[in-house]
Amino acid sequence: MNVEINNKDRQFMMAAIEEAKIAGSLGEVPIGAVIVFQGEIIARAHNLRESTQNAVTHAELLAIQEACKVIGSWRLEETTLYVTLEPCPMCAGAILQSRIPRVVYGARDLKAGCVDSLYQLLNDPRFNHECDVTEGVLAEDCGQLLTDFFRALRGRKKEEKRLRKLLAESEEQ
Repeated sequence: MNVEINNKDRQFMMAAIEEAKIAGSLGEVPIGAVIVFQGEIIARAHNLRESTQNAVTHAELLAIQEACKVIGSWRLEETTLYVTLEPCPMCAGAILQSRIPRVVYGARDLKAGCVDSLYQLLNDPRFNHECDVTEGVLAEDCGQLLTDFFRALRGRKKEEKRLRKLLAESEEQ
């Protein structure tokens, strides 16, 4: 991969990171995605599962839906999807179904990743479509967003538990 492509990959991953930060600010797991066509971002999205209480509102799926509207087709040929976390099985399936030829992701998902970690769905020759995959672009930045989010979440839950205990003790007195 040449330097220009690396710089473009970094640039577009930074846009996905900005989407992830929006998700985090909403109390969502900070995952962001952008889809690029002919060197331009045509779709942006971030996780909205908590806000919508809908299991399928992952960043990738929302970006795919937007890109389909922009292009006017369900086939997203000649696009690249940039996402901050390795896609799950549902998102990997949508990537295959929409014929996205290239996926670039930041951090691996050791618990649900289906591009490299648990399965290699995007490169399984049994499907009628395969993707070129570039992993690890700004992986530390992408991973740190998730680490910080979940550390803060655990801290809030621990504090809530402590406050509930104090409240229960005060009610007993």
